[in-house]
Amino acid sequence: MRISDLFRMGIRNLLRRKARTILTILGVVIGTLCIIITIAIGHGMDKNFETQVMEYGGLTTITVDTYAAITDEDGNYIDSKEQKLNDALVDQIRTIDHVRVVTPVIQKNAVLYCGKFMSWIYITAMDYEVYDDFDFPKLQFGEYPNEKDNSAIIFGSDSPYEFYDPTSRGGATKQVDLQRDKVILKFEDYPVNERKKAFTLPLKNIAKMEKSNGEFDWSTYMDIDYFKSIYVKYCNTLSLEDRKKAIKTIEEYQQIRLNVDNIDNVEYVQDRIQELGFQSFSMMQYLQPIRDSSKSMQMVLGFLGFIVLAVSALSIANTMVMSIYERTKEIGVMKVLGCVVTDIRKLFLLEASLIGLIGGVLGIILGYIASWALNKFAIIGSLVSGGFMPNSANTTVTVIPFYLPIVSLLISVGVGLLSGYFPARRATKISAIEAMKTEG
Repeated sequence: MRISDLFRMGIRNLLRRKARTILTILGVVIGTLCIIITIAIGHGMDKNFETQVMEYGGLTTITVDTYAAITDEDGNYIDSKEQKLNDALVDQIRTIDHVRVVTPVIQKNAVLYCGKFMSWIYITAMDYEVYDDFDFPKLQFGEYPNEKDNSAIIFGSDSPYEFYDPTSRGGATKQVDLQRDKVILKFEDYPVNERKKAFTLPLKNIAKMEKSNGEFDWSTYMDIDYFKSIYVKYCNTLSLEDRKKAIKTIEEYQQIRLNVDNIDNVEYVQDRIQELGFQSFSMMQYLQPIRDSSKSMQMVLGFLGFIVLAVSALSIANTMVMSIYERTKEIGVMKVLGCVVTDIRKLFLLEASLIGLIGGVLGIILGYIASWALNKFAIIGSLVSGGFMPNSANTTVTVIPFYLPIVSLLISVGVGLLSGYFPARRATKISAIEAMKTEG
């Protein structure tokens, strides 16, 4: 018997009992849909977590802070300790395996003045050569520091926030154009020595970052060597006692940042830093427990989907068994006419696999529709909040990986074949003579 004949007979047999066939296919559709949506939600959770984490720093970035939190094995806060960060520690960290780059970090507040208007900025000074390794954003204008000129001052997209007049009653504000208006920078950590002229730095070599939705937006960056050179000039305008204090703040760093070659090595590097007697921090500490929780949720939801498919398998098997009882005489006629046993087996397996195939295809289509609806209208979020809340631009509820539709279709067809195997065997064992005696 040709394959085309088997397909034609199989489809005709399924259409004999339309209601029963539709109900059986519906079970496969629901099972396939459950698997697609549950796994897609899990992937969406992972993507959201990683996006949120990346807004606060890369996954391969480790930070050693002056003031470090001490936690227990469960991550609960116990105490904090002060850590002395200097060039000697930077050199030690640089020798640890899997560390790509390391830079000391100096963080200072400074004031910008445009006439009588002023604004505060938060300076992060670090080695300009590592900017690329820490994924610094693209620039709206200007250039990053380089070997020829390291004097650039790079403002985040939201820095400086606003210029205001501190002498006015209502706090009058001004829109300052950093490229055109005359702006000077001052440090006001300590009072200036009355016998010396206050330090001021006219801003000339300026750059502005594109928006990143992270810490880059509200920070101002400078090369650490250039920053030290201008801060020393400021220190020279202070009294002797204040000068010593100010110089010490740039000899001991506020942070040490390092980048690891792979996220799988972050924990290893952190352990090595701890062996040196220092506490460190990385976003992987937050991401890993979230990933574990996400995997657990995916397993639970996926298990429920497989239960639905198991019920669907029983439904397919029941449908095929009932079909055998109803078509016993037909099977006998086929045998009498010389139809080989394998063709009869193929026919029933084909019918079972068609149920799985149709159910799988419909389940995949509904899965994509449901995924689109969840992402567009954030239905899960609205259930929690009690309203129909539009989805935010940075939130992805579901992500369907490329392999998921293929795997889901193979599973649904496989369920159909397995469910139809034993009924098909039963059909081939029916005696032709006994079948011909059957009424119907």
